[in-house]
Amino acid sequence: MAIAHINAIATANPPNDIHGAYVDLIANRLDPRQRRLFERMAGRAGISHRYSVFTPGEANGESADAEGFFRHGDYPGTQARMARYEAEAPALAMAAIAELDPDAATITHLVVCSCTGFTAPGLDQHIAKALGLRADVERTVVGFMGCYAAVNSLRLAHHIVRSTPEARVLVVNVELCSLHFQDTVDLEKTLSSMLFADGATAALVTADETGFAMEDFRAAAIADSAEAITWRIGDSGFDMHLSGEVPRHIETALKAGADAEDGGLLRGMPADSYDVWAVHAGGRTILDAVEKGFGLPADALDRSRKVLDTYGNMSSATLMFVLSVLLKEDTRVERGVGMAFGPGLAAESFRFHSA
Repeated sequence: MAIAHINAIATANPPNDIHGAYVDLIANRLDPRQRRLFERMAGRAGISHRYSVFTPGEANGESADAEGFFRHGDYPGTQARMARYEAEAPALAMAAIAELDPDAATITHLVVCSCTGFTAPGLDQHIAKALGLRADVERTVVGFMGCYAAVNSLRLAHHIVRSTPEARVLVVNVELCSLHFQDTVDLEKTLSSMLFADGATAALVTADETGFAMEDFRAAAIADSAEAITWRIGDSGFDMHLSGEVPRHIETALKAGADAEDGGLLRGMPADSYDVWAVHAGGRTILDAVEKGFGLPADALDRSRKVLDTYGNMSSATLMFVLSVLLKEDTRVERGVGMAFGPGLAAESFRFHSA
């Protein structure tokens, strides 16, 4: 049976660094006590930069962005946001694909993952047309699963290659999280919003023995945590709820996981038997929870922390950014594990090694 390999990953971001502008914008709208708390939490978030398709506005201005899309007291409805998604998402996806530069004539399957927008004709159709893919290319869309959708996308590619060894699968992740900025000064919501950013990736998955060979995939649901992360469609965009209890749920579940009947996410192996960790950079406290839950050394998640610091949380694209860092380093991986968390509360994972 063929073994699926992640041969290459390319990444792309919009040009607008919004992180500092966002912190200033929210801070200016808070009372002095809340402002001090917000700025302290922002300083501890482990994020220096985040990128958006929107150009930031003045911190004390009427609008959060320069063009007035997010005008205080008159934020756009979901329809306007989806129209913007349809205009912006294909371009960002194509920027990542251009960086990957695949031979379009050889692509047999297209897997497109996006959790921040809906459109029909779909993003997959936009990409297929722009790339000039063959009419018989098999297209699949993974949507609205949240941050762990990256693992599900790779799982699909893994199964395709295993069943059709000659398959050449283009896996595209594109997220415009900043489309769902909300007009609120609620501290929990603004701190959650402060994590998210826009980004895209394109990966080639084939049976060619280069890059990372994918081994097995495993999912796990964390009990009594279904409402800890929610992602619901409202009248003014998609409303994200990220409970402050998420890190505790993750840490507790990971500590208990090794004793699970199936060996948990680490398949019954001790954490120190893995030499490389590719963990979704969902936030500093989530990475801290993984580190504590598995008892990892302080530098085990350095790549994830660097992605978080440089780009923020780009939902499903984030884990792919971490894997891209590993590929660019040409790091030799004997036994690696990739992992991401999302609504449910659930974890998705896979094991990999260097070809």
